[in-house]
Amino acid sequence: MKTKYDIPCNIAQSLNIIGDRWTLLIVHEILTGKTLFNEIKKGLNGISSNLLSERLKYLEEEGIIHAELYSHHPPRYSYTLTESGLELEHVFNALIIWGSKHLNNCYKKLLDAQSGEEVEIGYYSKKTGEIVDQLKVVAIETIPKER
Repeated sequence: MKTKYDIPCNIAQSLNIIGDRWTLLIVHEILTGKTLFNEIKKGLNGISSNLLSERLKYLEEEGIIHAELYSHHPPRYSYTLTESGLELEHVFNALIIWGSKHLNNCYKKLLDAQSGEEVEIGYYSKKTGEIVDQLKVVAIETIPKER
């Protein structure tokens, strides 16, 4: 079993789910429309079939993807993202923006589909919808689960 972070932090706990090598890239392949095992594998040069299979099963257990059997003999599945998995698109977009600023060899940039202009990430109040300029991270008091 893999080592997990035992830190009360959203980042650490999220990395426990999506932080393994290849995992985010697998999700990204599915996000871009590759839903079959061989399509995903072809897009990820260097990943072994066993590792891809293991990661797909884990992502399904964690509720990031949904596997649907489309062939019984041999058993073959198509993969789609759950709502939770689809919400990772914002993480990918943030990484694209970061990479366009900081990578020596930049491969992608994020553009406004209508104007063609590069975009930045903005934060908005859930309550008012207004742009928020200053952010702060606060701890959430946790209540132990009853057994």
